[in-house]
Amino acid sequence: MKAMDLVPVPNDWDRRGLPGWTYHSPAFFELERRELFLTHWQVAGHVNDIPAPGDWFAFDMLGERAVVMRGRDGLVRAFHNLCRHRGARVVDGTHGHCKGALVCPFHGWVYNLDGSLRGAARPETFGEMDRADFGLKPVEMEVFHGFVFLRFHPGPQPDLAALLAPFAADFAAYRSAELLPVRAADWDAELPVNWKSVRDVDNEGYHVAMAHPALQDLYGQDYRDLVLENGLSFSVGRFNPGPGRRPSVRAYLKHAPAQDRLPDRLQRAWTYYGLFPNQVIAFTPEGAQFYHDLPLSPGRTRLTGRLYRHPHESRQMRLARYLAQRIDRETSVEDRQLSIWSNESMRSSAFEAFHLSDLEWGLRAMHDRMRALFPVARLSAAPSEAGIAALNAEMICATSPGA
Repeated sequence: MKAMDLVPVPNDWDRRGLPGWTYHSPAFFELERRELFLTHWQVAGHVNDIPAPGDWFAFDMLGERAVVMRGRDGLVRAFHNLCRHRGARVVDGTHGHCKGALVCPFHGWVYNLDGSLRGAARPETFGEMDRADFGLKPVEMEVFHGFVFLRFHPGPQPDLAALLAPFAADFAAYRSAELLPVRAADWDAELPVNWKSVRDVDNEGYHVAMAHPALQDLYGQDYRDLVLENGLSFSVGRFNPGPGRRPSVRAYLKHAPAQDRLPDRLQRAWTYYGLFPNQVIAFTPEGAQFYHDLPLSPGRTRLTGRLYRHPHESRQMRLARYLAQRIDRETSVEDRQLSIWSNESMRSSAFEAFHLSDLEWGLRAMHDRMRALFPVARLSAAPSEAGIAALNAEMICATSPGA
């Protein structure tokens, strides 16, 4: 990443964040569902989650559901997890394997592993029906250094390779395409907060020194948050000198493997690669993970992610991965409580607005991006719920070129 990719912090920048009403409004949440989450790339898994023909994993978000499957030809494809007959799920669960075909559990329609319809049950009862017209509907999918991304509706982001180009050299250095899943390390939890409250905590390192004693002991002396273009961010924590004061950190630093094949700036460090609006891919010397915050409603968010390891993992690397997970779990518990406190404060009559530090520039960059997509979020007072969508459309038209 080049210095010119970084967005400088202006001296006179507005230190207020999004208004509190945007965290609790059902109408604003519907705008986010329709015009943000369904139109932006979402990491769903890794190609090595499905190594064999017939292997699949599912990804559900805000009323849309997808299945990603490896075909007999070895290609990975994504489809809407929706039978073309009556809309039943053709697979159920988070992951699995089909020996030769997908069979809808409702009426027994059969689909090949490439999504084409092999046959309908009792086909003579459907009149003239061309099987070629009734294959599973594809979902837009791209793979970036092994990670599988989906987009349910066309949107403002460019193609994935162009969007994530600033990360390409680092992902290649980490050999992320070779990563293997640690299935037992998947996690899935719900938090009673708006998704933005989770992102607000994760998008800045200003709180690390106070809120995360283990991370402060691990890398607090050399931690940086960098904001890039197009909704990308990069954070790096280089390990502090010395053995560490906390037992968990001391044990981890003792076993964390050297990665001489990495460039100097990535060695002995934890790195975090963020993609607007809600996801992060993180690397440590012994493995990697992705995590994202999937909104369920204005006041509930699903936290989920998956851990990966390197091929030919040594006992030392496996132990370091276990110790890193222990530190990360502790940090996650701390962040969840901060998210709850922040979210509930916005219902208080005393809450006015955020007042952000220069060290919270990543949070401000996200809020600026939200205001650009949803001009109605520039209003400090909440509009009427019934008029939010129309008012937002009017404000977009008013700021469009030629308006």
